[in-house]
Amino acid sequence: MTEEETRKPARVVVADDQTVVREGIVMLLGLLPGIEVVGAAGDGYEAVALVAELAPDVVLMDLRMPRCGGVEATRRIRAEHPGTQVVVLTTYADDESLFPALRAGARGYLTKDAGGDEIVRAVESVLSGDAGLSPSIQRRLLERLSEPAAAPAPDALVEPPDGLTTRETEVLLLIAEGLTNQEIARKLHVSTATVKTHINNLFAKTGLKDRAQAVRYAFGKGLVRPPTG
Repeated sequence: MTEEETRKPARVVVADDQTVVREGIVMLLGLLPGIEVVGAAGDGYEAVALVAELAPDVVLMDLRMPRCGGVEATRRIRAEHPGTQVVVLTTYADDESLFPALRAGARGYLTKDAGGDEIVRAVESVLSGDAGLSPSIQRRLLERLSEPAAAPAPDALVEPPDGLTTRETEVLLLIAEGLTNQEIARKLHVSTATVKTHINNLFAKTGLKDRAQAVRYAFGKGLVRPPTG
């Protein structure tokens, strides 16, 4: 009997909020050698609970799910259950999806056009300690690493005013740029609730009442400059 025949199949949990997609992935994985699907979750909370219950080897994780998204679920799984690896399986390959997932602890990243062989390779790679990245994701990482580092903004703040924290000042500057709470959350890779907390704190410290006052405050403190020309 060969080593491949005696090797135990990788125990996998699938997390995806779309029922048809989730069932399709489970069906596909059932046909692949070396993989045993032990559970399926409809959101990040369910994924974390299933990992705690079943201790799978790998979670195939969608990113954009209700209640608890894939990035937060990945962070919790890697912190609470380090024996379980995470491979992202998503429609999105943009920087705002890719890099937060990798920072949260995902060891693999595939898009949903990946074939069965590619999924098997990614699962085997993360279980052997390597990264399971699709070729397109590897190219994007190389492109990002080869980009020159951004120069500090000329208006970079040395000391935040009025006791604001660095993060509260970041949020203030993004408000001054006209970003919504949702856009600020995506840019800073935090939840919308966290953004609201920072806004409430900075309003309390500065005596501001609304976003219009916040913009005037940012200009008045010299944190941003009016456009010229």
